[in-house]
Amino acid sequence: MATENTSLAENEERTVSFQRSLYDPGYVNAMSHFYRGEMGRIMVWRQRLDITTNWAITSSTAIITIAFTTREVPHIIFFFNLAIVWTMLWIEARRYRFYDAFRARVRMLEAHFLVPMVMENRELLQGEWKKLVCEDLILPCFKISKLEAVGRRLKRNYVFIFILIMIAWVTKIFLHASAPIEGPRSFYHALRIGHIPSWLVAFVFAGTLVCVTAITIYVSRKSSGEISEFGTHRSLWRI
Repeated sequence: MATENTSLAENEERTVSFQRSLYDPGYVNAMSHFYRGEMGRIMVWRQRLDITTNWAITSSTAIITIAFTTREVPHIIFFFNLAIVWTMLWIEARRYRFYDAFRARVRMLEAHFLVPMVMENRELLQGEWKKLVCEDLILPCFKISKLEAVGRRLKRNYVFIFILIMIAWVTKIFLHASAPIEGPRSFYHALRIGHIPSWLVAFVFAGTLVCVTAITIYVSRKSSGEISEFGTHRSLWRI
C-alpha cells in the first residue's frame, strides 16, 4: 500500500513538474525562436511562389501583346503561352508543397503553443503535437499531394490567367481570321494554321478548359484551403 502511495505521489510530482516546465523561460524562449525561424522559412517559400506567378503573368502579357500587334502573327503563339503557364504552374505547385509543409509546423505551434499562452490554459498544451512536430523535424514530409497543390494554385491565381489566355485566343481568331467567321463551322476551319489541323487546335483548347475546370472543382470540394471563409461564429472579429 505504501509503495502504491509512493508511486502515485511520484506521478503527481512528475505531472506538476512537467506542467511547470511548459512555462519555463528557457522552454518558452526556445519555442519562440523556433517559431520565428519557421516563419522566416515559409516567408522565403512564399516569395518563391510569387516569382513563378509573376513570370506566368509577365510571359502571358508579352505574348498577348505580340499576338495582337499584327495580323501576320498566327494564333498558334498561344500554344507556347499555354506551355509556359502550365510549366510555371507545375513549378509553383512543387514549391507550394514545401511552403505548405513548413506552414503546417507554424500552424501547429500557433494552435497548440501560442493559443494556450494567450488563453492561459495549460490543459490545451497536452497532446501529441510535440511528438508530431519532432517527428516532422527528423523526417520531414509533404502534407498535401501534387494534385492538391496544383489545384490550390489554380484556384488562387492560375485559373484567371488561363481564362485570360482563352479569351485572347478566341478574340485573336475572330479579329485576324483569313475569312469571315459566320458560324461554328467557319470558326472551326479558322483554327487551322499551316500544317496544324483544326482538330488538334480544338483539342488543345478544349482539353485545357476541361483540365483547369475539373482540377479546380475537384480540389475545391476535397480541400478547405489555407484559410476558411468568414463565418457567423466569428462575427465579433469585425469589431
